[in-house]
Amino acid sequence: MDYRGEIKELREKLNENARLYYTLDASTMSDYEYDRLYRRLQELEAAHPEEITPDSPTQRVGDAVLNDFAEVRHPVPLESLEDVFDGDEVKGFLSKVLETLPRAEYSVEPKVDGLSVALEYRDGRFYQGATRGDGRVGEDVTGNLRTVRSIPKNLPEKLPRLIVRGEVYMARSVFDRINEELELEGKPLLANPRNAAAGSLRQKDPKVCAKRQLDIAVFNLQLVEGRSFATHSETLDYLREQGFPVIPHTVLRDPEEILEQIQKLGDNRMDFPYDIDGAVVKLNDLSDRSILGSTAKCPKWAVAYKYPPEQKESRVADIAVQVGRTGVLTPKAVLEPVRLAGTTVTNATLHNQDYITEKDIRIGDTVVVQKAGEIIPEIVSVVKEKRPESTKPYHLPDKCPVCGAAVLRDPDGAAVRCTGAECPAQLLRNMIHFASRDAMDIDGVGPAVLQQLIESGLVSNPADLYDLRAEQLEGLDRMGKKSAQNAVDAIARSKENDLWRLIFALGIRQVGAKAAKILATHFGSMDGLRRATAEELTEIDDVGAVTADYITHWMQSDQAEDLLARLQKAGVNMECHQELVDRRFAGMTFVLTGALTRFTREEAGEMIELRGGKVSSSVSKKTTYVVAGENAGSKLKKAGELGVSVLSEEEFLALI
Repeated sequence: MDYRGEIKELREKLNENARLYYTLDASTMSDYEYDRLYRRLQELEAAHPEEITPDSPTQRVGDAVLNDFAEVRHPVPLESLEDVFDGDEVKGFLSKVLETLPRAEYSVEPKVDGLSVALEYRDGRFYQGATRGDGRVGEDVTGNLRTVRSIPKNLPEKLPRLIVRGEVYMARSVFDRINEELELEGKPLLANPRNAAAGSLRQKDPKVCAKRQLDIAVFNLQLVEGRSFATHSETLDYLREQGFPVIPHTVLRDPEEILEQIQKLGDNRMDFPYDIDGAVVKLNDLSDRSILGSTAKCPKWAVAYKYPPEQKESRVADIAVQVGRTGVLTPKAVLEPVRLAGTTVTNATLHNQDYITEKDIRIGDTVVVQKAGEIIPEIVSVVKEKRPESTKPYHLPDKCPVCGAAVLRDPDGAAVRCTGAECPAQLLRNMIHFASRDAMDIDGVGPAVLQQLIESGLVSNPADLYDLRAEQLEGLDRMGKKSAQNAVDAIARSKENDLWRLIFALGIRQVGAKAAKILATHFGSMDGLRRATAEELTEIDDVGAVTADYITHWMQSDQAEDLLARLQKAGVNMECHQELVDRRFAGMTFVLTGALTRFTREEAGEMIELRGGKVSSSVSKKTTYVVAGENAGSKLKKAGELGVSVLSEEEFLALI
């Protein structure tokens, strides 16, 4: 490939990753790999300046702002730093500074891997907060930043104007807790703390951002009116006094001591609550900074040393398979202990069968290991020249290692799942779903109560709920005599639920509340559904081949047979009571929007379904009617664009 082709390819890769990273918070490559490609592009453009174009990633700081937030023009640009990758490059930077400033001293600080923001204060009150954006124009995220508890809202000293720069991050402990909750709910997990923080800060609803418990580390004073400072360290001390959580820093002069401090920060990176991807070396004297100035993109008075992912060899002693709360089988390489990024690593995630097959990882292999994002150990490659002859390709088991039920691979992904209805690994999640409002609607038996019931051995599957007595619940934390009796009464009431609630509560994949209602009315009883073949199921609207396969596999398992028998013995209803009034809406799809005055949307939806119709949440060309209440919004507009008939509440009642 000639240099023009390489430049074009590098720009396309870097621009696409920058768009994902800065705008959508979904990077496709590691920071270290991005920085390496960026450095190569810089070298090629330096050798061929005639090839530099305005859209090159070397000519801008970040990426375009999203349209969801108002633009904020930064009074002082939020510049990015030039990256360096080894000690010689750090020394090169220091030597260049010494040519102009022979007595220069530097602040050495950890580089937090988060989302850079500017916070503006007027007369001591938090006035506005914005993301970096392209360095000159960012996004107004003031509402979301107000939910970050570590950001002071009022300062002790009421200066006319103050702007500070910091890095918003999600603490690793918060990241782990949120992912545990998402796993319980069967939702996609957050990729990493940096993307999680950036995505949270760009939520349109500040309440969502508040739940993410973000924090900030302030590292620079951008603008100040009413005070003056001589050094960067003075500004950080002042900001700490004003209540800001300030980045730790060490002021040094000697190049060797600076390199030692960089190494020390890298060795102790796990001591910080946030992820760090490097160390920053910046001039401490503020007047010295103004002497050196900046290029069009970066200040000449600072560099960011980027830590390379530390890689070492280890041996795969075994491959263990864990079953997650959603039933997904996750393979894990059991490694001979190896020291990486300040911690001893004894295992590495293998993600799924496709990952194992692609890298051809086998028990007994010597492998190269690193920490992805300096947190999660991963296998980079197999050292095949060291492979023993006795090794064999590894395949995930075809039965769940916890309960022995058959496993199925998701047709739309790489996940392999246990199909067991009573699998202990999935018990808490299954119980939470079973008792939830949209399923069996057992009031007073929430996640905390269920966790205690499981831990105390009182419950090992949903049918056990119906054997509970009030005195057994009274011994649980925060469960008094009255609340215990209320919970038992709620459990008893749930026996009378219509069949669709039970079908939904069973947690069969791809069987949501709507599908459960369709199945209940079509087959009339649990026995009817259990006897249904895959062919009979696919004859029903909205039940495809994949869903039919999930239903038949679940119903035919021994665990499902045991669970349903116990539920029936406990008196849980197995018949459909909600018969169709008629089929006047058969083949029709309704969308409900706006505020309805005569009934709720749920009640309107039930009226439609009892007459053979279907309710959808989005408007399309297949929509038959849009029922519009007061203050109907985008769905009403979409109906107009597509020519879909719109009904008022009165016209809908006339159809009923």
